[in-house]
Amino acid sequence: MRYSDDIIEEVRQKNDIVDVVSQYVKLTRKGSSYFGLCPFHNEKTPSFSVTPGKQMYYCFGCGAGGNVFNFIMEYENYSFGEALKHLADRAGVELPKIEYSREVREKAEQKAELLEINKQAAQYYYYQLRTEGGRQGHEYLAGRQLSEETMRKFGLGYSDKFGSGLYKYLKSKGYSDERLRESGLFNVDERHGMYDKFWNRVIFPIMDVNNRVIGFGGRVMGDGKPKYLNSPETKIFDKSRNLYGLNIARTTRKKYLILCEGYMDVISMHQAGFTNAVASLGTALTSGHASLLKRYTQEVLLLYDSDEAGIRAALRGIPILREAGVNSRVVDLKPYKDPDEFIKNMGAEAFEERLNQASDSFMFRVSIAEGEFPMEEPQGQNRFFERCAEMLLELKDELERNLYIEAIVKKYRGQYGVSTEDLRKRVNTLALKGTPAENRIQPKSGSQNKKKKETASEQAQKLMLTWLVTYPNVFDKVAQYLTPEDFVVPLYREVAQMLFQQREEGQVNPAKLLNSFTDSEEQREVASLFNATIHLENQQEQDQAFADTLLRIKSESLAERNRNWDPTDMAGLQQIVKAKKELEELGRKRRELHISFE
Repeated sequence: MRYSDDIIEEVRQKNDIVDVVSQYVKLTRKGSSYFGLCPFHNEKTPSFSVTPGKQMYYCFGCGAGGNVFNFIMEYENYSFGEALKHLADRAGVELPKIEYSREVREKAEQKAELLEINKQAAQYYYYQLRTEGGRQGHEYLAGRQLSEETMRKFGLGYSDKFGSGLYKYLKSKGYSDERLRESGLFNVDERHGMYDKFWNRVIFPIMDVNNRVIGFGGRVMGDGKPKYLNSPETKIFDKSRNLYGLNIARTTRKKYLILCEGYMDVISMHQAGFTNAVASLGTALTSGHASLLKRYTQEVLLLYDSDEAGIRAALRGIPILREAGVNSRVVDLKPYKDPDEFIKNMGAEAFEERLNQASDSFMFRVSIAEGEFPMEEPQGQNRFFERCAEMLLELKDELERNLYIEAIVKKYRGQYGVSTEDLRKRVNTLALKGTPAENRIQPKSGSQNKKKKETASEQAQKLMLTWLVTYPNVFDKVAQYLTPEDFVVPLYREVAQMLFQQREEGQVNPAKLLNSFTDSEEQREVASLFNATIHLENQQEQDQAFADTLLRIKSESLAERNRNWDPTDMAGLQQIVKAKKELEELGRKRRELHISFE
């Protein structure tokens, strides 16, 4: 069950988008819009616009866009319901109580109680670290050169050696054994009953992007096993969809995020000023992690340990990030094992230099492949370049593939005499064979591959939708020639139908229209439909642009009807012939297609 459209629209109308965005972004007025530095990607020149007339925002750099709900959802990583409540509270709108089913209500209550248990546990561990009983843990962290400020910032704590302190503390707060068992903080057996999962360990609270404690990691004091212990997955903790430190790193102004292995790596980097570091939670990088990273950055630096396990982790992570549409580079820390060790020995400035020298991830894979073959032998060289050709086939973009062919040849020409033509022939030969490598890298359905270039028809449809929103007075003229069905891209057609309906009802309202779309990618795409740009200096250019756009849309609409025509449908054929004559006549009358954008 959801709130009514009237309530949603009331909340939106009472939260002026300029006022809301100004709380997060410094805006400067330019003409009818406001501009500032985009909060969703790193930039030096403002490309982020907020238009009061449309009650929408749009970044011409990264494509982020939408209404006030979308902004709060993307910036705060809220669900729509959370964004609605946040904005309702801000505007003083009392949301009506919704009667949820018993099952839904119980799940919500269970999640809220688990979050509160974790919060209480974090406070307990935090306090214990600063008592006499927590001295060993405090000395360990101080020995790792962590400051008191850093310990406080990450909420570091300690679990004592007795194994029942947290259980007794939470029981005194009135929590049931059933709920405590579900928290993942306790073990249960017949001999001991319920007892603390974490004991004699330094504790690292794990927070989601909204700073809610969802789990814990613990590093044992001494030589106990396992060295690191993490919370099991619970109703509030999914380690494949959360990253340690992202609650802080997401606000960085850096153009990239640094992905490393462990808690101490993240903490030591943050203390050294590299506040864009995150880590996966005791598990290999997953597609869920990659999708989460994609929300906050376009590029990730892989900073795994420099041992064999770290190299394997980097090689596994590169294609996962690529599949999610995230660029990656690989940082070489040698001769040091991990970031903490490097920073302690070489300092922050040298570490920054290593980050700047990070290898292109594709060329990193090539260099690792080189070490797998006996390159002093012709056969080894041949197998190596065969492997290179297989990897090059994974690149679907021809220009990108050609650039990497040139890069590989440049690196190895002098040593092995390979030429651009040699490598290109090898790639083409493998492609014709339909090698297993080629089959392996077919894009998955729904994957976020590099966005294809827009066709002229798509550009024309977007431009027309932008005009309809920006200059509602053109509707009467446009409606003489176009209907929503002339927009052949399904999403564009759906938006056009909504706009035409809004026009009939008296007011074009793009921000309200966006309330109908809940998928984040659809929201971004729809926002882009209302922000297409074209530079027009005078009336003659306006008329020409309008005529070109209108004719292209009609032409593509006719072509689409022709493609879908059933040869047995003679009435349909007559309609197509009629439409073709009308298009030809419209082309002859294009000089009469006068329009005024005011």
